[in-house]
Amino acid sequence: MPDPIILLMGPTGAGKTELAIQAAETLPVELINVDSALVYQGLDIGAARPSAAELARAPHRLMGFRDPARPYSAADFRADALAEIEAISAAGRIPLLVGGTMLYFKALVEGLAPLPEADPAVRAEIAALAEREGWPAVHRELARVDPPSADRLKPTDGQRLQRALEVFRLTGRPLSAFHGEHDTAATPLGDGFFRFPGLDRPVLSLAVVPPRPELHRRIEHRFMAMLEAGLVEEVAALRRRGDLHAELPALKAVGYRQVWRYLEGDWDYPTMVEKGIIATRQLAKRQLTWLRKWPGVETYDNTRDEGRIACKERLAGVCKTVFS
Repeated sequence: MPDPIILLMGPTGAGKTELAIQAAETLPVELINVDSALVYQGLDIGAARPSAAELARAPHRLMGFRDPARPYSAADFRADALAEIEAISAAGRIPLLVGGTMLYFKALVEGLAPLPEADPAVRAEIAALAEREGWPAVHRELARVDPPSADRLKPTDGQRLQRALEVFRLTGRPLSAFHGEHDTAATPLGDGFFRFPGLDRPVLSLAVVPPRPELHRRIEHRFMAMLEAGLVEEVAALRRRGDLHAELPALKAVGYRQVWRYLEGDWDYPTMVEKGIIATRQLAKRQLTWLRKWPGVETYDNTRDEGRIACKERLAGVCKTVFS
């Protein structure tokens, strides 16, 4: 069997990072970040960036390298992750991809539908429509030409609305048609490994998922800890740059979006805190929905000793098989 890759997934606040760091200290694995906020520079507190001591124990590839003024897409991640996977394998180690951005995991293992490249002129036309009438107007136009895509996108999701309408205007075909033609089927290989159409290596998918009440408790505790650690000051520093705005993907990340609106004067502090916690819970719910549909995922309750031990033993067993 070709060298595998291992995915370690889970909802935000589940404890993926600490488990991955412990694995990297004792096993021949190297970590690749799969968190869409952590790819950006300056998004540290609100993105739960591992501390300097933790990164010294286990460095993470694809972390903190992109300026937040430059959007980073799932296609960007796929290209970068494939290069890092090859480098890790060439060094005789196993890639362990850790995070909760399920769209990035999906783009990596399934590949991407063949879509036209971005067209600045068409994008400018759509942006002008949004400026005049708001993104809900773009959503209505998309609903007219591509109802399936409009159904899955929120009227406020400017980046994805723009891309979906751009694809239609460039090709005359809805984005949903391109996605419908794209093969995403996974094939079981045995022992929990699957072959996905976007990769030429076996994939083992693991997830750490605390019980829902414990996950909610962790989410609230972590958000409050981020505020105490200086999240508001971190976002204020980003605002002072002058070249960043609330519609950039980096600043739409959960936590950053709510604090930005607080600093804009849209909400008072208690409202911001409440909305930040609610938004984080909603993110976790979406991540869990993705995980329930993920082919062959093996789930562990890492709030229990036996769950943590079982997950570590699974990782160790894969490493032993590969290097035996």
